[in-house]
Amino acid sequence: MKFPLEGVRIISVEQYGAGPFGTMQLADLGAEIIKIENASEGGDVGRHVRHPDDPLPQGDSMFHQAFNRNKCSITLNLKSDEGADILHRLVKTADAVFNNLRGDLPAKLGLTYDDLKHINEKIVCVHLSAYGRNNEREAWPGYDYLMQAECVYLLVTGEPDGPPSRFGLSLVDLSTGLQAAIALSSGILGARTSGKGGDYDVSLFDAATANICYVGAWYLTAGINTGRSARSGHPNLTPSQLYKTKDGWIFIMCNKEKFWPVLCDAIGRPELGSDPNYASFADRLRNRDQLTEVLDDALSTHTTDEWMEKFAGRVPAAPVNDIAKALENPFARSTGQIISYDAPDGTTVTSTGPAIRIPRQVPLAKGAPAMAQDLDEVLSEIGVSREQLEELKARKIV
Repeated sequence: MKFPLEGVRIISVEQYGAGPFGTMQLADLGAEIIKIENASEGGDVGRHVRHPDDPLPQGDSMFHQAFNRNKCSITLNLKSDEGADILHRLVKTADAVFNNLRGDLPAKLGLTYDDLKHINEKIVCVHLSAYGRNNEREAWPGYDYLMQAECVYLLVTGEPDGPPSRFGLSLVDLSTGLQAAIALSSGILGARTSGKGGDYDVSLFDAATANICYVGAWYLTAGINTGRSARSGHPNLTPSQLYKTKDGWIFIMCNKEKFWPVLCDAIGRPELGSDPNYASFADRLRNRDQLTEVLDDALSTHTTDEWMEKFAGRVPAAPVNDIAKALENPFARSTGQIISYDAPDGTTVTSTGPAIRIPRQVPLAKGAPAMAQDLDEVLSEIGVSREQLEELKARKIV
């Protein structure tokens, strides 16, 4: 069985997290991602984001491997005339050109549709930036945590009486990467239908704001300014929060009325199911503090694991795991979510795999490339001779 994006070629001027995460989703589905790196800057900055215990050699890292599997790498100086010529020759063979540069840079480096349409009318140009292009912030640098701060995340996360708290994971980067993957695949599909490509913009700021979603609709339509709820609780559904167990915590989400009596029976308190103080979502919300004490008392009689055995498949609940327990979870292993592949130096890297499953298909799992690993092959394909290649290397064009 073939992967659905086999035959799709994307030229990607990318680095760090959000951009590489987006193109990796398409690489996992069979697309050819030709990653352009700047050799004078040591390549993708993600190669140098290293944990103190990183086992990989300098010029590679576990961070880089986590964002760049199944890709090719070439080096190219896009600011040179010869580099621009090579880019144009690649564009003739490609479906899309992607970048995650600062918003004012794509036009300066010739990466927009207006710059490239005379070479390939079907080319799709996707630009992932911090704040977008053609606006007052296009030249601003920006990162995930800054978006979390400005776009409400820090003040809807954590306990009400605590300091502002960010998500522990870079969810703005990751979700923006996914939006970019949608833009690339949708743009390519549209270009194959219409015969014309175009520019598509995705920004960290817009993706972070889009993720406000229903909470945003509450405010913009009815003026409801949602804040933080104790125990990471849902703003208006309960029980839907953290509760204490004998040895830690459990998250319970009875987000449909049908689950409330099932929970009451499972914890040995069936009378709560008919108690008028807790008869409906509105009643339980009004008496949330009291209900929290009641459920804490009941749930503290057993461990989290014991409750999970009782609740399994009946009550929506989850243990509160750290990184180790989450990734050693037998269920995560059984679904194939944990994959292994070899880095260029031969070190086996084990990481989380793609979230899209193709029945009867083993996930693609080729390690992230060494810098310029595919340079000779890719340039040979577009007609660069061995002699020309050596000259380009000597002049630091590639």
